Amino acid sequence: MMTLQIVVLTVLMFFVVVTVHEWGHYYFAKRAGILVREFAIGFGPKLFAYKRDETTFTLRMLPLGGYARMAGEDPELDPIQPGQTIAVRLSDKGVVKKIYLDQLDNRRNVVRGEIEWIDIEERMQIRLNVDGETQHLDVDRQADIVSRGQELQVAPKDRQFRSKSVGKRALAIFAGPLMNFVLAFVLFLIYVQVSGVPDEKATGVEIGEVVAGSPAASAGLQKGDVVQSIDGQAVNGDLSKVTELVNASGGSEVQVSLERKGETLQVPVTPKMVKTEDGREVLQVGIALSQLKRTASFTESFQFAGDSFVKGSTAILDALRKLVFERFDINQLAGPVGTLQATGQIASQGIDQMIIWTAFVSINLGIFNLLPIPMLDGSRLIFLAIEAIRRRPIDPNKEGIVHFVGFALIFLLMIAVTYNDILRIIKG
Repeated sequence: MMTLQIVVLTVLMFFVVVTVHEWGHYYFAKRAGILVREFAIGFGPKLFAYKRDETTFTLRMLPLGGYARMAGEDPELDPIQPGQTIAVRLSDKGVVKKIYLDQLDNRRNVVRGEIEWIDIEERMQIRLNVDGETQHLDVDRQADIVSRGQELQVAPKDRQFRSKSVGKRALAIFAGPLMNFVLAFVLFLIYVQVSGVPDEKATGVEIGEVVAGSPAASAGLQKGDVVQSIDGQAVNGDLSKVTELVNASGGSEVQVSLERKGETLQVPVTPKMVKTEDGREVLQVGIALSQLKRTASFTESFQFAGDSFVKGSTAILDALRKLVFERFDINQLAGPVGTLQATGQIASQGIDQMIIWTAFVSINLGIFNLLPIPMLDGSRLIFLAIEAIRRRPIDPNKEGIVHFVGFALIFLLMIAVTYNDILRIIKG
């Protein structure tokens, strides 16, 4: 059973990684002047909604990702046509603030009429026939269209995604994965500050874990003890030296010299012969060791973060390469269920391991979103690159079909991977 703390850490990891990704899209879209209609974490039914300025921030039921919905990316409402009867509510200055498309008889303090001409993208004007008299009305750039109980803010052409330059649109798309990479780098910095770096001057090694029922547990060794020597031979901070000295005992009792809370102790321990998974027999005392650490310097912190980011990214890209070009194995993939299970296991190991795991998950999310798969950020960037080369946009309807097919394929793959995750958990 996962404890409440593990559940909280798992949910927090998902929330942070997805929120940072979507914030990247949101921030750079706003910088480009694009109207962001919704900033959502999760999919499905709304659990919470809060509107600030022009954007509605929502938390949704299914923790499968998120999105920043920008005006003009997709068709948003049926076009308002001349001949259609509508109702409008005016401000004190006679400017249209709300446009009602239905339930017109129930609207109060409005002007009702038939549209003679309308442009709410460029000129922001409506020509309305009210009881046989034509009225020319200006439309506020932040006016709302009300239909079927929902409000949708009008999007002037210069506030729409497709009206911006290729460069601004590409930056708004790429910013999501970019923020995941930035988050991972920052988390690596935090990790090295929390855990420190190996102390080259340390003479001992620290016991990080004592296996229950092992010779070490029976002898009274404890987590946090610092092993200095075995049978009088110093370990000199070398983890492999401990293994070497234990094996050299041949199974006889050894004297372990250690420090515990400033006190030096001599503890006799008798190693035990155990069989490994590959069938080998080795001597063990039942402890997990780690190097003693010290506080990292400013330079060391950035060097560690950079090295960890490069190694993590390289490992993920290499795994993807093998998956695509060598042998596809669904067991190498993990969906939401598998990721949550692994996160729960790692969260139980401590906050430091959770920090570095979150960094790797963030890198993974960033790289995955840059793959040239329809619907993902990588595919959208490819469409923008083609537009830049052709010097004209691709038909939105054709692009929409490609993304829809991609969404369907990813959804089917997600079902298969989730099913496999559940079977794997059931089988242990």
